[in-house]
This record gives sequence, C-alpha cells and structure tokens, in this order.
Amino acid sequence: MMKVTRAEFVTSSTHYKDCPPGNYPEYAFMGRSNVGKSSLINMLTGYGKLAKTSSSPGKTQLINHFLINQSWYLADLPGFGFAKVSKKIKQGWEKMIKNYLINRENLVCSFFLIDSRHEPLKNDLETLQWFGEQGLPFAIIFTKADKLGASKLEASLSAYKKELAKQWEPLPDIFISSSETKRGRDDILAFINQYNNQVQR
Repeated sequence: MMKVTRAEFVTSSTHYKDCPPGNYPEYAFMGRSNVGKSSLINMLTGYGKLAKTSSSPGKTQLINHFLINQSWYLADLPGFGFAKVSKKIKQGWEKMIKNYLINRENLVCSFFLIDSRHEPLKNDLETLQWFGEQGLPFAIIFTKADKLGASKLEASLSAYKKELAKQWEPLPDIFISSSETKRGRDDILAFINQYNNQVQR
C-alpha cells in the first residue's frame, strides 16, 4: 500500500508547454467545479491545505502540479460547469485542459470526478465520450459518498453504470470516495501505485 510521506506544490500553468518536465508519471484530477476535487486531493495526500478548497465553485483556474513522494505528479485541473465566469473564460479553460490531456506525454491516467448524488449529466457523459474518442486512459471517482445512505448510493451508481454501459464495454475503472470518511483513499492510491510500478519497469 502506498503511503504519502511528502506532497509539495510545484507550479501553476496556463499551457501544457509550461508544465514541469515530464520526468515522473502523472495523474490528472478533473470534474465539475463543485464536485469536491480539492477536498479529495487533500484527503488522498493527507495534506489538508495542499489544494485550495472554496465554497465558491471554480477556485482552480490553472493547471496546478504537485510532486508526491518525489516520484509522481498530481495535476489539479480547472473545474467546469458551475463556475461563475464568462463563457469566453470557460472556453479558454476547456481548450487549455484538452491541449494538456492530449499533449502531456507523461500523463498516465486521468481521474474524472462525479458527484455521486447527481443523475448522469450530459456534459459529464460528453467529456467521457471525448476521452474514448481520443484514446486517453481514465478512471471515474464518485465523490461525496457519505452524503447518501447505502441504498440511495447503490441506486445512484447503478443508474450511472447503466448509462455508461451504452458507450463502454467493459466499464472504466470506478472508485467510490468520501473526503469526510476517507473512503476510497487506499483503493485510489493502490491504483496509482500499480500504474507507477508498470511505468517504472
């Protein structure tokens, strides 16, 4: 099991060409701007203020890189959907993110975050379809699992999997998480550790 013993901020970038040298495997975290991404990153790393959390969606506006255990990068990408910014800025974010995802050569896998309380949303499904069209590896993390009872959580996940099954066979890797209870932490870190071992062979 991976233990995070060191996590440090490296840099913020507006373009993939300005990102740190690609000398470590990298994992991107992305999702709608109110999905709980910063809280999840802080929970995974054990560093409570590594990623900035805010009650106002859209706090992350750049590609933020963190070096974990001096052996892999965690990239925190701007959220989308609910941020109160202009359409032009949102389009700029989308272009920045897609350029990064396509061109970042050391990007091993992207984690796409989805609020477990919500029904399948059109732009989430469209983004996942885009990943498939580009042939980019990704996994899904359902967040805020503690906000639902066990039966409602199961029903919500079943509905989403049914929708995903229309596009995906087999389904992508799926994790269930809670920043409050630390649910999913060990599974996600083990997944990253497994990829790291494959990349470094």
